[in-house]
Amino acid sequence: MAVSAAAAAGGRRAWVVEVEKTLDSADAAAESTRWQRHSIYRVPACIKDLNRKAYKPQVVSLGPFHHGDAELQPMEEHKQRALRHLLRRANRPLEEFAAAVEEVAEQLESAYLDIGDRWRGEEGRERFLEMMIVDGCFLLEVMRAADLDGRRTGDYAPNDPIFSHHGVLYVVPYIRRDMLMLENQVPLLLLQKLVAVESAKPPNEEVINKMVLRFMSPSSRMPQTSTGLCLHPLDVRRRSMLSGTYQESPRSRDIVPETDIIRSALELYEAGIRFKKGHSESLHDIRFRHGVLSMPAVTVDDSTEFMFLNMMAFERLHVGAGNDVTAYVFFMDNIIDSAKDVALLSTSGIIQNAVGSDKAVAQLFNSISKDVVLEADSALDVVHQRVNAYCRKPWNLWRANLIHTYFRSPWAFMSLAAAVFLLVMTIMQTVYTVLPYYQQDQANNSSPEAPAPM
Repeated sequence: MAVSAAAAAGGRRAWVVEVEKTLDSADAAAESTRWQRHSIYRVPACIKDLNRKAYKPQVVSLGPFHHGDAELQPMEEHKQRALRHLLRRANRPLEEFAAAVEEVAEQLESAYLDIGDRWRGEEGRERFLEMMIVDGCFLLEVMRAADLDGRRTGDYAPNDPIFSHHGVLYVVPYIRRDMLMLENQVPLLLLQKLVAVESAKPPNEEVINKMVLRFMSPSSRMPQTSTGLCLHPLDVRRRSMLSGTYQESPRSRDIVPETDIIRSALELYEAGIRFKKGHSESLHDIRFRHGVLSMPAVTVDDSTEFMFLNMMAFERLHVGAGNDVTAYVFFMDNIIDSAKDVALLSTSGIIQNAVGSDKAVAQLFNSISKDVVLEADSALDVVHQRVNAYCRKPWNLWRANLIHTYFRSPWAFMSLAAAVFLLVMTIMQTVYTVLPYYQQDQANNSSPEAPAPM
């Protein structure tokens, strides 16, 4: 049998030597610490191919992954201008900002998985710090301009293309949407450091969270319980949608597991289930009680698809993030099959349609739930089981059929009432007709017998 030259010479294969050198780095604790630092990821092709536009920023790059993209270059000039305005207003030297960010440079770098060789080494580190400071200051200026609605431009010109009322109205919505992209994030630790230098005092973590959320979704609120500093803007928005805990308890022993998917909203309605808007906007506020399926209201607009897809990608890539948004999207896909289901949920106040047709909303939920992976025994799985158990009870189906057949319109109800009235009148007439004969027969039976003749 032929023997390799290296083996015959008593040498060792190069690739064997290389693998043996890395054995010490395979320590489980070290690997856990390494993976724990990552929070911003490149979306894999297997996910991105379903809708590439949903994961790509349109007007501004934030962070290293899309820095330098040709189509995003026009915003770089505005970033530099925002940096100059912030420095003049803060009256602090740029070196102070650079020093503060450099203190946490390693944490900022490790937040990005596979950052690339371009940002490594001494020269790459300086380039990375510059990018972080410019992007962070730009975000701070944009969020403040939006908070003032651009009506008080301060040291910006009234006709500024970004930081005026015109810019807030026409450009900032695209920046806000780009901040939902998983690949287009900056760590909130960066904003915390910049604000600390600018204000000469370290800001509270919740202040940074609320500032970002106020820009991302002014009507939303952070959970009452302290969550600490969020990872990045997408994480802020996601956590605001998951406040509180699920109302449903884990699967009970009396609920038999099943594999049937939940029926569409229209089918559930035909089976007697009513829909009700929940008391909060949290995706955890989904419960089923006494034939009523309560769900949070959701506004469907042009950014909804991008938001859900990037949140689902984050949950899929970030270990420990949970599966809550993915489970909600899967649940909505199950109960929405057509435009009629959307119309029914809109009537109940659960869906607030801002995209136009009900068919477009149905297609949105049907498309974004492809290839989703769900955790077993979730709280929404319990809701699923209880809804299906309710639909299988014959009494509920009979009652629903009665209501939908005879109480759906006033004319059907009047016809039923007339039929019941005629039936009652017929019975009464029969009773009054038979009653005299019955009373006479009773009288004859109760009268004493006549005495016999002598």
